[in-house]
Amino acid sequence: MQSSILALGRLAALAALVFAQGAFAQGARTYPDKPIRVVVGYSPGGLPDTIARLIGVKLSEMWGQQLFVENKPGANGILGADTVAKAAPDGYTLLMTDNSTHAILPFLFTKLPYDADRDLIPVSLTARAPLFLAVHPSVKANTFQELIAEIKAAPGKFSYGSSGIGSTHHLCMAYLAASLHLDMVHVPYKGTGQSVPALVSGQVPMVLSGYPTLAAHAKEGKVKLLAINSLKRSELAPDVPAIAETIPGFDFAPTFGLFVPAGTPREIMVKVGSDVARVVKMPDIVERMKALGIEPIGASGEEWAKLLKADAERYSKAVKISGAKVE
Repeated sequence: MQSSILALGRLAALAALVFAQGAFAQGARTYPDKPIRVVVGYSPGGLPDTIARLIGVKLSEMWGQQLFVENKPGANGILGADTVAKAAPDGYTLLMTDNSTHAILPFLFTKLPYDADRDLIPVSLTARAPLFLAVHPSVKANTFQELIAEIKAAPGKFSYGSSGIGSTHHLCMAYLAASLHLDMVHVPYKGTGQSVPALVSGQVPMVLSGYPTLAAHAKEGKVKLLAINSLKRSELAPDVPAIAETIPGFDFAPTFGLFVPAGTPREIMVKVGSDVARVVKMPDIVERMKALGIEPIGASGEEWAKLLKADAERYSKAVKISGAKVE
C-alpha cells in the first residue's frame, strides 16, 4: 500500500514537471504575448538608457508588444542588476547594462546582492562605445606620444578627471598609467556631466569620455582628442590613434547589451538575441547609433559571455592597480 502511494506521488511529481516544461515550451513559442520591461540601472540619458530606447522602439514594432524602459539608478548599476536577477525567468524582464556588471563590480565591491555569473545570463552583445582621451588646449602635447613624454617629464603634476572611483574611466586611466609608468593624479567626478565641463574650463587637463560629449568642444578647439581606448580606431575620428597602438591588447571600450534572469527558457534567449541583432543592423538604427558615438554589434549572448570573461581578467587587474574598493 505504502509503495503504491509512493509510486503515485512520483507519477504526480513527474506529471507536474512535464506540465511545467510544456508550459515553458508553449510560452517560448508564443513569446512575447505581453509587454516587456527593460531595466536600466542608470539614469535616463546615459548610454545604456539611450541604447535600450533605440532598440526598444524597433522591437516593439517587430513583436507587437510594448517594450518599456524602467530606470533604476543606484550603486553603480547594482540596483538594476539585482532587480533583474531576482525577477521571474520568463523573458519579460530584461536588463540593459554595460560590461561593468560582470567585469568590474564583482572585483570592486566586497559583496554583491547577487552572483553575476550565476544569476544573470547574457543574451545580446548589442553595442560598443569607445572612450576618447581628451586634453585641454593648455596642454602642449598634440599627439598621444607627446602627451606621454610631457607627463613623464612632470611626474605627479598631471591630473585626469573620471566619472568616479571604480568607473571605467578611472580603471582605464589607472591601467594606462601602470602600463607606461606614468605618475598622474586621479580627480573623481559624478559622471561625465561634471568631468567634461571641468576639462573645458581647465580645472583638469585631461579626461576620458564618449565622442558625443566631446565632439562639439573638439570642433571648437576647446579640447584636443589624442587617443581612443578601444583596440582599433573609430570611424568617428579615424585620425585619432588607439591606445592599443602603443600598448598592445589595450581595450577598455565599454560594451552594452541585454541580460535575463537565470532559468529563462533558451528559446526565448535565442529569440531576443537574434531579433536585437536584426534591429541593430537596420540602416536608420546604425546611422543614429553612430551619430551618438555608438558602434552597433548585435552578437549573440554566447559571444558576449566570452568577451565578458576576457574583460573580467583585464578589469580585475585594473581594479587591483587602482586600489579602488567599495565595502
